[in-house]
Amino acid sequence: MDLRNPISTVVPSLDGPVLQVLARSERGLSGREVHKLAGTGSVAGVRLVLQRLATTGLVHVDDVGNSLLYHLNRKHLVAPAVEFLADLRSTLTSRLSDEIGGWRIPPVHASLYGAIARGDGELDSDIDLLLVRPDQIDTGDILWEEQAGRLMQSIVDLTGNPAHIFELSRTELADHLTQQEPILNDWLRPSLGLYGPPVTTLASRHLTPH
Repeated sequence: MDLRNPISTVVPSLDGPVLQVLARSERGLSGREVHKLAGTGSVAGVRLVLQRLATTGLVHVDDVGNSLLYHLNRKHLVAPAVEFLADLRSTLTSRLSDEIGGWRIPPVHASLYGAIARGDGELDSDIDLLLVRPDQIDTGDILWEEQAGRLMQSIVDLTGNPAHIFELSRTELADHLTQQEPILNDWLRPSLGLYGPPVTTLASRHLTPH
């Protein structure tokens, strides 16, 4: 899955980024605005896509003064499919959260960071996950390892992207926080929470006995 434009998994042409922009907007956008937000193609190419989509009824066009404003026709039969494809990151986080919520050994914290959280990356970019296990669970615990292994496979199955899990104990996380390790920048800005309190909350608590 292209982590910058997930919709391109199904709509690889310029139509994909254009539809993704329209699906995420609640107001009418000019052709130039759509082009800027899509971050690809040319202004002329984007306008051609918008005009073609308008002929299908999927996109409505409003003539406002000297501007044409485009917006997704959310009553169209295929609009729900477009909205779903435009929000695949939310679907991914929801699926992973549900899986982790069923673990017999729940983690202290789980979140996505890196390209998937920033909304950039490429078709073959890793999906990075921070996983914090309870201190009483030893490295190599069979059940814990099985859970983490299934989660990695779920990421691959859901996206087609390789999965990378950075796993550590709560105490090890506290050490990283105390020493202000550079990797904290990746974990904190930005991240998509899957389970447990955010790392920023854990940071404020890490000196408290537990």
